[in-house]
Amino acid sequence: MRGLNKVTLIGNLGKDPENQKLTGDIAVSKFSLATTEIFKDKDGQTSAKTEWHTIVLWRSLAELAAKYLQKGSLVYIEGKLKTRQFEDKEGKVRYTTEIVAEQLIMLDKKND
Repeated sequence: MRGLNKVTLIGNLGKDPENQKLTGDIAVSKFSLATTEIFKDKDGQTSAKTEWHTIVLWRSLAELAAKYLQKGSLVYIEGKLKTRQFEDKEGKVRYTTEIVAEQLIMLDKKND
């Protein structure tokens, strides 16, 4: 049986994208994305819960993000989860899970 690793999110950027060029002139962009779920609690009061996601874009999607996205931009992201391992400043092994975007649609309204 095959597996499926697919994530679909609509949310707002928590900060401006961090953009860089890697060896071979490969563009990469990274930003945090907030998704907020609004619901009624047990007392009938409206509540909101925000989740934060780390989004990574490569090549042409990264160039698009660098050119057009900023803190607060509303976007649709489709991609896959990827967990990677790294060493922190103290040499401890840490893990982080990111969403590697395969599709990006800007949902902000155009200014007249």
